Amino acid sequence: MTTKRLVFIIIGVLGGIALLVALFVGVISGIVLYSINKSDAAATARSYLRQNEKLKREIGEVKDFGSLVTGNLNTQSGEGDATIKLKVIGERRTVNAEVALSYRRGSKWWVTDASYVDEKGVSVNLMDKYESANDAP
Repeated sequence: MTTKRLVFIIIGVLGGIALLVALFVGVISGIVLYSINKSDAAATARSYLRQNEKLKREIGEVKDFGSLVTGNLNTQSGEGDATIKLKVIGERRTVNAEVALSYRRGSKWWVTDASYVDEKGVSVNLMDKYESANDAP
């Protein structure tokens, strides 16, 4: 076996291993993104953004949301916190929003903070400072 052939075999094996690792990471990432997108927390975040009057004034009526929903969900012993990041498509323009949520044993998810980034890159708060305390279960 020549050195050239041995190098091609090693490169092929390493390429195959890299492809398997990339496929594994892609599948795990897809499952995580799908579970975040279909979660009750994401549904609550979408509902909140559809009904938020400040957001409606800025971008118009919410028509849809982007297909890629990211963030994190942390649940433990019947309590949880989540941060959901999604694209909000309005009648006049599209913005990237972030919604923080919490839940406690036996309750539904509720919004604790919400904001979006405007066209200048400035974060705009969507909640009054006392709103989340009144909505908490």
